[in-house]
Amino acid sequence: MTQTNNRILDDLAKLMTDAAGAAQGVRREVQGVMKSQVEKMLADVDVVRREEFEAVKAMAEKARAENERLAARLAEMEARLAGKA
Repeated sequence: MTQTNNRILDDLAKLMTDAAGAAQGVRREVQGVMKSQVEKMLADVDVVRREEFEAVKAMAEKARAENERLAARLAEMEARLAGKA
């Protein structure tokens, strides 16, 4: 009787292990499909990637700093011209 119980438990354990492995495979497959679908949807709506956003943000910050520098220089030149007139 003990051998029969052990065999049944061994078979049950093997079945559960196989089922867990199959579930993990299905999970990976579903994740892959979902990821590709999300990437496709994002491409369709023309979403910007983070790298591109960061590059444009850096360019805007640089342009803003340059604009402020030039505005200060212009104000200084206008003040000098106003003082001469």
